[in-house]
Amino acid sequence: MSAALDVAQIRQDYRGERLDERDVAREPIAQFNAWFEEALRGELPMDNAMTIATDSADSRPAARMVLLKGVDQRGFVFFTDYESRKAQELAANPRAALLFFWIELEREVRIEGAIEKTSAAESDAYFASRPVASRLAAIASPQSAVIADRSMLDERYAQAEQRYGAAPPRPPNWGGYRVVPDAIEFWQGRPNRLHDRLLYTKNSAGGWDIVRLAP
Repeated sequence: MSAALDVAQIRQDYRGERLDERDVAREPIAQFNAWFEEALRGELPMDNAMTIATDSADSRPAARMVLLKGVDQRGFVFFTDYESRKAQELAANPRAALLFFWIELEREVRIEGAIEKTSAAESDAYFASRPVASRLAAIASPQSAVIADRSMLDERYAQAEQRYGAAPPRPPNWGGYRVVPDAIEFWQGRPNRLHDRLLYTKNSAGGWDIVRLAP
């Protein structure tokens, strides 16, 4: 029998650069864009991947990975099946938390806010930009539903391909969500676990306050 893994002894040294209130943007979307552009320039794997955490009507939290597909002053956009588990939880509790973790840069961004659906036009435009195979898969897959086996998915995909060919339309149960932030935290790994944490919170005037949090 192999020895049990001593997880407690796993160590990571952080050597990140300083994150200072005097140097960051005055509003968080500009700061996020600056960090995201650095992640893109670094060609990090899955640099637009983010965890989304939701909460059900009976207070059962859940988290999973999705892909950021848009960001502007209105918020952070992703797309999914409107009948999936996450969608049901967002309908019951229309708030969400997002987390980006760029380990190569020793950086995290935490986002909290209300959730809203994107417009049908926004969902149509993004769906049309996807590869045909991805559009067919969205039609074929009843996301989060229990299925008998893999062959069921393959059969539904083949049926969708036969029916729609190279022009599959956006199904009515598929579209976008926007997380409208009211709090965004930027975390920079630093030596000796004395990490830098700056929190932006939306104030009553519609602007943003910045405070430093202890690591």
